[in-house]
Parts: sequence; C-alpha cells; structure tokens
Amino acid sequence: MRFSLCTIAGFFLIAATWSQATQGAEVVIGTWEGESKCALPDSPCHDEHALYRIAVDKRDPQQLILDGYKVINGSPEFMGSLVCRYQSERATLSCTGGKQDDWEFQVSSDRMAGTLTIGTEKQVYRRITLSKSPSKAS
Repeated sequence: MRFSLCTIAGFFLIAATWSQATQGAEVVIGTWEGESKCALPDSPCHDEHALYRIAVDKRDPQQLILDGYKVINGSPEFMGSLVCRYQSERATLSCTGGKQDDWEFQVSSDRMAGTLTIGTEKQVYRRITLSKSPSKAS
C-alpha cells in the first residue's frame, strides 16, 4: 500500500490537532464523586450526592462527555450527559447541557470544585465539590 506525501502530512496534522485538543485531559477522565448543593433558596433544586463519569467523546475525540448521576440509597440514577472541554493551561473543565446552563469546574489534583450557572443572567444554581475515585486496574 502506498501513501502520498499529502496523506501522511494530513495524518500528522490530524494527530497533532487531536493531541492539542485533549492535552492534559487525562487528569479529569475517570469517576468523580461528591456533593452538589443548591445555591438558590426557594427553588425546586435539591441537594444531591453526585457521581460523574468523564470520558473522551467517541464521536468527537476533541471533546469530553460527562455522564451525571445522583446517588439515591446507594444506587446511581442517571441524570444526563454534558459536552465538556478541558483547558489544561487554566486547569478548568467547562461543560454545557445545550441550554443556557454552564458548568465550570476548577481542577486541582484529585479534587474538582465548580458551579452550575443558569439563564442569560448566569445565576449560580449549584455548587459542586468532587473527589476523583481511584482508577481500578483491570
């Protein structure tokens, strides 16, 4: 099989782009668990024990997917998925559910803390603190 110079150059360009877009993301990939506390009194929000699983998006390796669960009586209940990007130079994970909601986390080693802001006024709705679960060898 013969490859042209353009094909080889294209492969390296794609690999370099993927590498830059996911650079440092390994620090957030995995399972995170902690508390999600309501920040707005008199809202329909409820404090929750949260479990988040973060992985590279299989359809677009330049972004991450966060699957969110609330834990009820020891069992995780799926709440939804968020599309995320990790910025290693700022150590931030930014996610959106597609509405006017923004999830912003500051990552420090095996801890992550952040907020969910909602609406055009970006009102803080939740404050989230998480710890990374140790990875399990297979």
